[in-house]
Formats: sequence, C-alpha cells, structure tokens
Amino acid sequence: MFAKKIAMDLPIRIADLEKSYPDGFRRKNKILHRISLEVHPREVFGFIGPNGAGKSTTINLMMGFTRPDAGSIEIHGLSPDRPESRRSIGYLPEGPRFYEDLTAEELLAFAARSAGIPRDDFQNTVDPLLDMLSILHVKKRYISTYSKGMKQRMGLAMALIHDPRTLILDEPMSGLDPIGRNQLKNIILDQKARGKTVFFSSHILNDVETLCDRVAVIHKGRILFCGPTKDFLDSGGDLESKFVTMIKATEKPNATQ
Repeated sequence: MFAKKIAMDLPIRIADLEKSYPDGFRRKNKILHRISLEVHPREVFGFIGPNGAGKSTTINLMMGFTRPDAGSIEIHGLSPDRPESRRSIGYLPEGPRFYEDLTAEELLAFAARSAGIPRDDFQNTVDPLLDMLSILHVKKRYISTYSKGMKQRMGLAMALIHDPRTLILDEPMSGLDPIGRNQLKNIILDQKARGKTVFFSSHILNDVETLCDRVAVIHKGRILFCGPTKDFLDSGGDLESKFVTMIKATEKPNATQ
C-alpha cells in the first residue's frame, strides 16, 4: 500500500519502456530500449539528447498518443490510456499547431471549455495569462497573423489555462528570441515556486543547466544518465561540454551498444 502511495505521488514514472516502429518489410526500428526514470514532485526535470535520441517518442508515449511495446508509464499514478491522467497535465508540443482562423481569446475559450473551466473562472484567468506571456495586446488577432515566437507563447498559454499540476514541454524554447527565452525561464521557475512540476526537453543546454534540479540524458533510445544536475557536473565543466563528452564516448568502437 505504501509503495502504491509513493507511485501515485510521482508526477511521472517510466519503467522498462520499449518502443519500435516499422522499418521496411518485416523489420522494426527500435526507438526506445527499456528506459526508466522518475520525475519527482515540485522539481524541474530536463530531458536532453541529440536529434533522434527518442525524446519526442517518449513524450508521445507519456501523453498517450501512442502505446509502448513493453514497459509502463504512470502520470500521477494513472496510465496515459486513461483520459483522466491528462487532467493534471499541461502539454506543449514541439511546433504547436492551432485553428488559425480563431483569435487567441477564442482559442483559449475553447481550451478552457475542453478542460471544464467555468466561464467566470476563464474570464478572470485569460487576460492575466496572456499578459504574463506578452501577447495580451494581440488577443483579438487571428492566430494566422502570429509570428513563430507568438505561436509558441500561445501554445504555452493553452498548456497553462487550466492551472495543471505538471507541465510537459517538448522543446519549449523553440522559436523564441532571447527575451522570450528569459521570460519562459521565469515562468518555469514561477511554476516550480507554486509547487508545480515541470518536465521539458531542450537542445538549449545552458537553459537546462540553469533551470533543472535533475536531468536525464538519452541517446539512441537508452538512458545514459538520470540524476541531480549537480551530480552530472560534479567533476567540473558546464553541462554542454559534459553532454558532448558523454555522447561522443558512446560512439567509440568499443562502447557498449
């Protein structure tokens, strides 16, 4: 009973996860090789790896968009197969897409209704949220007129509209200028200060080093490291140089496959 309580308290728990996709006739390309990790409450967790490492596949499995071949995932103790598992999640995909003939206000109203937010609560939430993301002044403009960075902010607004316990962000810094990146970092730290959990993937390792309590490094579908960011950096150097060294070590002829 105690072990079950601990599992339910974990925002994200992945155990022995495997996933393959077809690669030609009777062949499978294995994307994930029995990966395991846990994300703790009220922490910022960075998920990093080169292109094609398996980051987005893992996030798609966490969101229930596809199913694993083996292993398990729990979101606050629930399988992603269960729709209620997503009530506690705010999700920002890489390169979010929208109904572009809607305004920001209309799109957030749709998202709020989908999340079961009462109309009065939505009216009290939408302007402060858009103001925090610096897009309040364009809330009545069609999404089709937005720049890439503005669309990225709009995606984050949709992820935050229902005040979720856990944020899952796939490359959230993509398309943002330095001011936008700094703003998003402050939002992530504010969410943590409010007791929320943030899981995000990123190629911008300086942001990961600045923000994250713990990190997982994935390469070719295998977890190479999972633990506190300070442990990853213990022997000196910055996160980017340590990351590059770790990835290069796996490319050596005698490296474990």
